[in-house]
Amino acid sequence: MLCIKDLINLEPFNQLPQERLEWMCDHSQTIALNAGEILVQEGDAPRGVLILVAGKMSITRRSEGSDIPIGQHEAPSFFGEIPVLTDEPVLVTMRAIVDCRLYEIAGDDFRALLHEYRDFERMVFRIMQRRTRGLESFIRGREKMAALGTLAAGLAHELNNPAAALVRALREMPAANLELQRMNLVYGQKQVEEAHTQQWLQERDRGYDAILHDRIDPVTLSDREDELLTWLEAYGVNEAWKLATPLAEGGVAVETLNQLMKRWRDDSTELREMGLHWLALSFEVISMIKHGLRGAERIADLVQAMKSYSYLDQGVQQEVNLHQGLEDTLRLFAHKLKHGIQVQRHYDPQLPSLLAYGSELNQVWTNLIDNAIDAMEGKGLLEITTQQCDKFARVDITDSGSGISPDIQTRIFEPFFTTKAVGQGSGLGLETTRRIVENRHHGTISFESKPGRTRFTVCLPLA
Repeated sequence: MLCIKDLINLEPFNQLPQERLEWMCDHSQTIALNAGEILVQEGDAPRGVLILVAGKMSITRRSEGSDIPIGQHEAPSFFGEIPVLTDEPVLVTMRAIVDCRLYEIAGDDFRALLHEYRDFERMVFRIMQRRTRGLESFIRGREKMAALGTLAAGLAHELNNPAAALVRALREMPAANLELQRMNLVYGQKQVEEAHTQQWLQERDRGYDAILHDRIDPVTLSDREDELLTWLEAYGVNEAWKLATPLAEGGVAVETLNQLMKRWRDDSTELREMGLHWLALSFEVISMIKHGLRGAERIADLVQAMKSYSYLDQGVQQEVNLHQGLEDTLRLFAHKLKHGIQVQRHYDPQLPSLLAYGSELNQVWTNLIDNAIDAMEGKGLLEITTQQCDKFARVDITDSGSGISPDIQTRIFEPFFTTKAVGQGSGLGLETTRRIVENRHHGTISFESKPGRTRFTVCLPLA
């Protein structure tokens, strides 16, 4: 049975008179836990207030599939008042580190004491506020790390293809370059007249231009490739299909090959078809360079987007281009968008820049766009609209998802409130968004939702 001596030195219970302490002891229930046993699980319905008189409890919270330690309760201590007073599911999981002995006071009994004794009530709420702030601070840190992890995973995904293209191009270049040098030496030994050599060089240069600037459309490319393959096979080139594609990409016509190869048809050496291989390999090399360069440019763009997104090289507050911030955020979410979400932009080209905390503002766009993607389950329409309304910049982010249930619309900005499964959402994403918009930038955030259309509107002062 719970004894008065277990309570008398434990704040806030030392604020209660002797008879009320005795009453609490009479109304408590005993709980014994072995090491490793779970007392309460995150997401459980609230139970009574718990008083730990012997042992030690661990406190964890589920995040991204893992149980993250938050802290410990060591006897003597009490806990459980937050879900009792908010009537919300338990926010954390508590597990016995060693054998523990606890007592449970029913929620109704605890609330009766709370309303009866003002000093007791005041101290309970102070402790509750301190614990809530600590939990909120911890979760905000975890949320930032999780957001960084999400962006890093997306960035890694987006970097993979251009990096692979660059590596592939660089890996194949040395062998191709050596073969071109060998063919040049063989050709040079023949001391061919300058005019004929210039014909080959002109055709190569025209092909370079066609490849670098994508001048051959897909339909023409396919038709020309078939024509070239037929010609090459008739000429007697082994594995003619290997040459047909690069020659077609370079815009080479059958008539051109007839002209260039006229003097080599009766040559008994490798020169009979070496010019064809030289031209095709030259086009392959320039294609490697083009794709490698585009890969490098894509990598540079992504790095710049991440740098701009986080404003790593600028002060805390700076002139911010809203469109740039939105585009940087979309670029970092490209891996989620490309498989079924259409993005429509309606940007006001006259919208001026504004003085803002750039990285925090990008966190707003991240939260809203990420929620929109989740609501659409990877398939739908995402619309982003900007406009100037009087002295405010207005940003609308609209998705075609299932919408927000009317039953919870009044609560979505509350701390710790989430509709996601345990471990999938902290319940601080929209609360953080509201805090950044309203407290940090003195703006407003609102929303309207129905099935098939949810729109969040952010208004930020321009001056």
